[in-house]
Amino acid sequence: MSPRALIRSVTHRITQHPNTDVTYEAECLACAWTATPSTDAEKVDVRCLSHAGRSNHRGFRRIVTGFAFVVRDEEDPVPAPSVPPHTAGG
Repeated sequence: MSPRALIRSVTHRITQHPNTDVTYEAECLACAWTATPSTDAEKVDVRCLSHAGRSNHRGFRRIVTGFAFVVRDEEDPVPAPSVPPHTAGG
């Protein structure tokens, strides 16, 4: 008897990793000023407005960092608690 392979198609989806937060940051395009990273987007926007008011710099790069998690449709979408590898230890 020869071995047979069983191949099946499984649907996957991508979602926000449930054990992490989205982080918001901003950088001034005119100088080296940066906003302190925060999980609160409004706080970062207020810091940009304050910097613009003091410096008249009006251009900012906004950075949003989130971690994704891929699950199979038939699996529980919550992974075991863990820290993404590139954030562990700094």
